[in-house]
Amino acid sequence: MNLSADLRLAHARQLSRRWFLRDCGVGLAGIAAHSLLAKDSAPPPPSAATAKPSGNPLAVKAPHFTPKAKRVIYMFQAGAPSHLELFDPKPELTKRDGQLPPAELLKDYRAAFIKPNSALLGPKFKFARHGQSGTELSELLPYTSKIVDDLCLVRSMQTDAVNHAPAQILMNTGSQQFGRPSFGSWTLYGLGSEGAELPGYVVLTSAKGTSGGASNYGCGFLPTVYGGIPFRGTGDPVLYLSNPKGIDAPAQRASLDTLHRLNDLALAEAGDPEIAARIASYEMAYQLQTSAPELMDLSTEPPHILELYGIKDVKESNYARNCLLARRLIERGVRFVQLFHEAWDQHGNLTKDVQKNCLDTDRASAALVTDLKQRGLLDDTLVVWGGEFGRTPMVQGGNDGRDHHNRGFTMWLAGGGLKRGHVHGATDDFGFNVTQDPVHVHDLNATLLHALGFDHTRLTYRFQGRDFRLTDVHGEVVRALFA
Repeated sequence: MNLSADLRLAHARQLSRRWFLRDCGVGLAGIAAHSLLAKDSAPPPPSAATAKPSGNPLAVKAPHFTPKAKRVIYMFQAGAPSHLELFDPKPELTKRDGQLPPAELLKDYRAAFIKPNSALLGPKFKFARHGQSGTELSELLPYTSKIVDDLCLVRSMQTDAVNHAPAQILMNTGSQQFGRPSFGSWTLYGLGSEGAELPGYVVLTSAKGTSGGASNYGCGFLPTVYGGIPFRGTGDPVLYLSNPKGIDAPAQRASLDTLHRLNDLALAEAGDPEIAARIASYEMAYQLQTSAPELMDLSTEPPHILELYGIKDVKESNYARNCLLARRLIERGVRFVQLFHEAWDQHGNLTKDVQKNCLDTDRASAALVTDLKQRGLLDDTLVVWGGEFGRTPMVQGGNDGRDHHNRGFTMWLAGGGLKRGHVHGATDDFGFNVTQDPVHVHDLNATLLHALGFDHTRLTYRFQGRDFRLTDVHGEVVRALFA
């Protein structure tokens, strides 16, 4: 028995040593590694721009300095509108229609599809001066021409990408790679939301879906609560918004309250921001059941407003309806509204398709600016109109098409403390290269954040051991755009 007892004691000691070396040792290493990783991946210490009151990651927060704009409406014309047909008159290109481009123009040029030495294609439509500013615009934009004195036209945009998906993602997230937060998500992260019954960042789509997909409005590595929420054009604005049969309001409220208590316990224990996002999403879904149907019901709008936007059927899902919904959304406290209209990729059939696209978008885009202005909302609302790049001065698709072009294109801005009736920058006689005051995508995003009250170098989020920002390590504020 003594031998047996000694064996049992030795065995116990052996197990104890093995347990300590294997489980406790690895466990301590795991704890240390977790601590280091948590330190690297944690967001920066709370500041005026990033502090989040406990329990409400969407609470209103102050930016770095007094903002010129409080909210954003971004009309993204995916597919890339031709600046040569719409915004940037080129008489010399008209004169040289059908000729080969100068050899020096094509040095180090990378085209998406065409051979660079394809024949030049003159603009298909006439330009004229409009407003007190005398800004030249295409005959295809009769409604935009009426608001030209409210616009800041940037004719010197540049980007790095030459194909749709990477260029769209670059424009919206500051990177050609998937997984970065969008401009809308950075805005919501920095400012919070003013509305309790609607998401802080709403996405509305017309035409077809974007080439870049949900990455254009995703939250990337930011907490999920800052991502854009797509609203559908027909039926429930959000899937599964209506209760199933047999579930009434009291039963739903009781279920949500129980889930809330359980999630609160999990949040207190784990401190995971995704749990806070889950709590917020459940409550938002509950609020949406009453707020969303009222929002989407345009029959309450007076006839003259529907006429302004060119809306004939209030239930028809189209670009005009989305523009009016954008105004209604910001009136209800939504911080960022993004419209996507991918219809501008005219490799062929340029003349007919650009005409149709302008019929679909010109009136409503101008109406939105007019409507905001007459309601006193334009001054502190930042309105952006543009696509991911421009189109080549060389022909594609026989004699009626243009390829992708990233060296020079046009976007317009309005409101948000920006100059009105102003044209910034210029391209050469062919609309090929920027010759004056270039504005890169990173410069544009830095400028838009500045209008919202942020130093773009300080609006950061720590992820995988590095401070990330919308403009990455680039971007300069274009102060000449501000009034």
